[in-house]
Amino acid sequence: MKNVVTAILMTLVTTVLLGLIYPLAVTGIAQVIFPDKANGQLIVKDGQVVGSRLIGQPFTSAGYFRSRPSAAGNGYDAANSSGSNLGPTSKKLIDRVKTDVEKLQAENPGKPVPVDLVTTSASGLDPHLSPAAAEFQVPRVARERGLSEDQVRQVVQLHTAGRQFGFLGEPRVNVLELNLALDELRPLRK
Repeated sequence: MKNVVTAILMTLVTTVLLGLIYPLAVTGIAQVIFPDKANGQLIVKDGQVVGSRLIGQPFTSAGYFRSRPSAAGNGYDAANSSGSNLGPTSKKLIDRVKTDVEKLQAENPGKPVPVDLVTTSASGLDPHLSPAAAEFQVPRVARERGLSEDQVRQVVQLHTAGRQFGFLGEPRVNVLELNLALDELRPLRK
């Protein structure tokens, strides 16, 4: 009986210590030291939250750079984040990718379609594109915004982040930040 009481007490103590006190302490320290990161790196424009640097979102207007496709719920659903679990031999995946490639090739004939414009990320919420995927979309965005392709390329270059610490990951472009910068340069015509 003594062992049962000890086991129950240890369970309660570790639950309170590791399930309540430790997470609250770490959250409090993070709020003091890194408040922007602790709160999801939200982007505020004109006093309103327009998105997060960490979570992708859909852009449907032709004047915006489009994010990677999302398999999270009904698309970019952070409450249902996951990949599609469709393998390379899945007919459904192959058909979707073929359809997406055809649409994109119609938009930019003769150019190869970057893979990240037709495949989803593991979380379905990736906020970044490769520089090649951004470059592929430059002609459409420039045309829709009434800008030269060189002007749009310059904005893309300004928003391209290199490898972390010079060797981790790949160069990337945050789609939300890029689209906000384009809105600053020239808002979409209505």
